[in-house]
Amino acid sequence: MKIQWYPGHMTKAKRAMSDAIKLVDIIIEMTDARAPEATRNPEITGLGTGKSRIIILNKADLADENANIRWASYYKEKGYECMFMDSRQKNGVNSLIKAIENVSKDKRERDAKRGIKNRPVRAMVAGIPNVGKSTLINTVSGRAMAKTGNKPGVTKGNQWIKLKGQVELLDTPGILWPKFEDERVGEMIAFIGSINDMIIDIRELGLELIKWLLKNRPEVLEERFDIKEGEDENAVLIKIATVRGCTKKGGELDYDKAASVLVNEFRSGKLGRITLQMP
Repeated sequence: MKIQWYPGHMTKAKRAMSDAIKLVDIIIEMTDARAPEATRNPEITGLGTGKSRIIILNKADLADENANIRWASYYKEKGYECMFMDSRQKNGVNSLIKAIENVSKDKRERDAKRGIKNRPVRAMVAGIPNVGKSTLINTVSGRAMAKTGNKPGVTKGNQWIKLKGQVELLDTPGILWPKFEDERVGEMIAFIGSINDMIIDIRELGLELIKWLLKNRPEVLEERFDIKEGEDENAVLIKIATVRGCTKKGGELDYDKAASVLVNEFRSGKLGRITLQMP
């Protein structure tokens, strides 16, 4: 399934990020724990060369626990500070501030030697659309500073947020990159909702998700929809439409609606804790 989505505002956002990145000491890169590498924008990686980095595995409560541990080890071996988070919960705030303090220790020591006191540490929060950046900003700041939404493209411009401990966060719009070289990356990003659903064939997306589940987590379909072993993706979609009562006027099964039900249940965690890729 070929998916591409790179609206015009992302080009402008990338230019703004390129300028702003010179002002920060740390990049806080938010990913979706269900697909950590697929949700890392390679252009952010390139722009942030030489900057200290914190990788947040957000929505970790929706991802497989063992997979979370493996991904954390993977990133720490690469020298990154890494942490799990549900950006809606306040209990991650202290952990984030501690992580910022850890990676900014050298900077503060350099400032002290130069006689510079109380200069704030500046960190940029970056990531692709809909991974929870603005929700994180609001959670750590304790007030609704950044616009949030459950769809990509809500944040349109850069926003500076002051935190305790002489820390300033820069919230940036979610940006993708112009072309997904690997079709599977586009699919995973679409599964988690970081692509505008309006440009996607939802039935095709649902069938791709079914194929992935049949191959990797067939027990999920059996438990949730009573799917028996040996059924193909089309038979599974028919079964989901039947079980969920997805019909059009006249009683005809509505396969688009059934696909939407499946995708939404995956995104919300109703299918259980699922990780789409492993390190």
